[in-house]
Amino acid sequence: MPHFKATPLYIYNMLNTLLHPLLHTPELSCMGRPAYVVSESLLRRNLTLIASVAHESQADIILAFKAYALWKTFPIFREYISASTASSLYEARMAAEEFGNAPHTYSPAYTDTDMDDIARLSSHLTFNSLSQYQRYAERALQANPGLSLGLRINPHSSPVETLLYNPCAPGTRFGIDADNIPTTLPPHIEGFHCHTLCESSAEQFAEVLSVVERDFAQWLPQLQWMNFGGGHLMTREGYDVPRLVRLLQDFRQRHPNLHVILEPGSAFAWQTGWLVAHVVDVVCDQNITTAILDVSFTCHMPDCLEMPYKPEVWRLAGEEGTEERGNSGDTGFVYRLGGNSCLSGDFIGTWTFNSPLNIGDTIVFEDMVHYTTVKTNMFNGVHHPSLMLLTNDGALEPLRHYGYEDYRDRMD
Repeated sequence: MPHFKATPLYIYNMLNTLLHPLLHTPELSCMGRPAYVVSESLLRRNLTLIASVAHESQADIILAFKAYALWKTFPIFREYISASTASSLYEARMAAEEFGNAPHTYSPAYTDTDMDDIARLSSHLTFNSLSQYQRYAERALQANPGLSLGLRINPHSSPVETLLYNPCAPGTRFGIDADNIPTTLPPHIEGFHCHTLCESSAEQFAEVLSVVERDFAQWLPQLQWMNFGGGHLMTREGYDVPRLVRLLQDFRQRHPNLHVILEPGSAFAWQTGWLVAHVVDVVCDQNITTAILDVSFTCHMPDCLEMPYKPEVWRLAGEEGTEERGNSGDTGFVYRLGGNSCLSGDFIGTWTFNSPLNIGDTIVFEDMVHYTTVKTNMFNGVHHPSLMLLTNDGALEPLRHYGYEDYRDRMD
């Protein structure tokens, strides 16, 4: 277990979340290529809060690799949390080899090829359907007799409005309806997994919690653990952290037989880093002016096109690094920001600045660590951003640089 002394939650709100620790880093103006920059101090800010919630609620809060997998920073995480969650064989290997734990594993569909290895690596294994359970439960236990098995349930209750991210959208492939679960749970099933949230609030979790307790009440006494999945964005400003703690405490009082697990993704890396890019050209067509950058939205910021999500943007100009936040007004110099791939739709915007953008200006996209870094690709062979850590002493420490060999080897 990590060594952690519980910290009052109010300390979290006292910590500085402004962008200036990056903007005032001297090395920033010398970066000729794009880079993701992760702040150690902001990571520790989030981890302090999450560890405090886990301590006060007596719930396990574990890291979901699907949202954050920068393994060179895992030593920082292990000071605060002790477990992670995987959804594939490679993530399970990362948990074992880089995080140092046996993960809680869930996949929409396991395969004959991966099943034995996933089972051996995991501590918990959740099946998405009864047919997957019937096919693989005995095999998984043969590979790992100490494995704790679970089923994913579908409570048909989610606050997520964007269907692409809604686990309970009509026709979803995730989980089992209450009507399809036998009164007595199948052998070896010890837990339920429920994931219905996405960057959601404590109030929205309370609504889902009430539905789960109402519709799945007959099975809860048969279980040993309940995993409420991800989407608990407890590190977002304004999130009602005390209410989340009370909800979890009250649930445990009502169900003392259940060990409670949360596996947020975004909450760990929320507002902890940036994507640093540069203006390489400015073009205009039919009164739309586009600043072309040395990064790509489809390659390096896919959620900006999928969600869609419009990040906050800063512009640094000149040798002195004059800083300015882009805004959405129509008074000033208006630009659409475009990526450097050949995809026609590789752009988002618009942003307004007080002065014209110039070739060589640095453009900083806020909150570009969670999900973004794990979803990047090398489409079109565009230069992949480096990975950097902004350490507590203000230095930029390289974690990984990418080159032609990385692109070539993906085609092997």
